[in-house]
Amino acid sequence: MTRRAKDKARKTVPVESDVLLHMCTTAEWERARAAGVVAPPSLAEAGFVHLSTPEQVTLPANRLFPGRRDVLLLVIDPTRIGVEVRWEPGVPGDPESMRFPHAYGPVPTAAVTATLPYRPGDDGTFTAPTLPG
Repeated sequence: MTRRAKDKARKTVPVESDVLLHMCTTAEWERARAAGVVAPPSLAEAGFVHLSTPEQVTLPANRLFPGRRDVLLLVIDPTRIGVEVRWEPGVPGDPESMRFPHAYGPVPTAAVTATLPYRPGDDGTFTAPTLPG
């Protein structure tokens, strides 16, 4: 993607969401809690923390964690993230109009309002989560 295309993608109108989600394993969440921040390898590799809305999360869940039973959803209050969040395209193959939230810095664990087990069905695929509240 050219720089101009990337800049244009970053300027898209954000999708409003009361909560954002981050998927991780139980072990990754324990490390984040000890550190006080969610800072997965993607932060060092891509420069941001991958997030989703509740309506989007099944797409990356099925791509990244098919069949895994150790996945947690971190429910994040977007007003408490404390770093820039940009709404950007996903990977090739994702719907072209879909924009995912990316946090450009570590997300404080204080922004996490709940952790929920996120389990696939018997066929190994994830469906839309049921969130508290």
